[in-house]
Amino acid sequence: MTNSAIYNAGSRALQDAFGSRDLADTLEYLVRTEFTGDDAAFIENSIYFFLATADDHGRPDVSFKGGPAGFVKVTGPAELAFPDYDGNGMFKSLGNLTVNPEVGLLFIAMHGRPRRLRVNGTATILREDPLMSQTVGAQMIIRVQARAIFPNCPRYIPRLELTEPSPYAPSPGAEPVEPDWKGFDVFKDHVPPRRPTFRG
Repeated sequence: MTNSAIYNAGSRALQDAFGSRDLADTLEYLVRTEFTGDDAAFIENSIYFFLATADDHGRPDVSFKGGPAGFVKVTGPAELAFPDYDGNGMFKSLGNLTVNPEVGLLFIAMHGRPRRLRVNGTATILREDPLMSQTVGAQMIIRVQARAIFPNCPRYIPRLELTEPSPYAPSPGAEPVEPDWKGFDVFKDHVPPRRPTFRG
C-alpha cells in the first residue's frame, strides 16, 4: 500500500515538524486492505462503534452506532455491513452518505481489554438487501467496502465497566422499546410510525 492511502500533505508536514515520518512509515505495515480473522472477531463481537461521515461540502459529522453483538457483520474479505435502526429521523449520517460515500468507522473496546480498530472506505445504503430478512430491527443495510483497515494503540482508552446492554437494542421476538422523548409534547405529533422490520 502506498503512503497516499493514509497520509496526506498535512500529515506529512506534521510528521516532519515532529520528526515522526520514519515512525509513520514503519507503522504503515499495520495497514491492510482485507480483514484478518482477528479483525472480524473483534468487529462482530462489538456492541458499538463510531461512524464518521461528511457532507458534499466536506463538513464532518460523527455518530454512535450500537446494537447487540453481531449487529455488524464482516461480509467479505474487505466488506462489512451494519443495519440502520429506528432513530430520530434526522438521517444525518446516512444523508451524508447519499452525497458523499466516504466513511470512517472506529471500533473501540472500553470494557475488558482496551482495543481500537479503524476502517476507512466507501459506503452504500441498501433498502433491499438479503441481510434485511436476517437482521432484527433493520430499516436499511449499509455496506462498507474497506480501503484501509488498521489498529490503533489503545493506551489512552479508559478501562470502564459494562453493566448492562441498552434496552433499546433490537432483540429477536421482542417488541421495540420506545424512548421517552417520542412522547414529549414537542415531538409526539411529529413522530412517524415505525416501519415494519424483521423481528426474528
